[in-house]
Amino acid sequence: MASLMENLVDVLDQECGMYEKLLGLSSKKTTIIVSGDLLKLAEITDEEQCIIGNIQSLEKKRMTAMKDIANVLNKDVDSLKLTDLITVLEKRPEDQKNLALQRDRLVSVADNVRRVNGQNQELLLSSLEMVQFEMNIIQASKSAPQTANYSRALDTTGECLGYTSGGFDAKQ
Repeated sequence: MASLMENLVDVLDQECGMYEKLLGLSSKKTTIIVSGDLLKLAEITDEEQCIIGNIQSLEKKRMTAMKDIANVLNKDVDSLKLTDLITVLEKRPEDQKNLALQRDRLVSVADNVRRVNGQNQELLLSSLEMVQFEMNIIQASKSAPQTANYSRALDTTGECLGYTSGGFDAKQ
């Protein structure tokens, strides 16, 4: 059981380290989004994908370790959580302390990653809204107001002031 606990604590430690790297990249991404550097944003996103792949691998290891511990304790694998395991380890205060510290560290780092990613999402949405606004201005500048010229049917002709359909007039 001791080696299983050490293995679980080690995996949690590695997972925390990966989340801390992810937090650092997410924080960098915030300044890159503000500056609008798309190349650096793509590089950061690629790095994040590698770290997420590592986190997923560590998550599988953590699930395997939890499954092994649940089998030893004769508990249901699906219902056993880290908080439950911390409670079960009352007779082993050293393991209980290490597991509780790693769990708290993981929760804290994951919350920070979630918060920074939420901020980045808001910045990206604002950037998209700004691009859409600029596109609307460009489209609006291409269409001039219609004239008040009327046809025989008493409808406006739909002609625009100062707007031509483009092209070169060779007759001039």
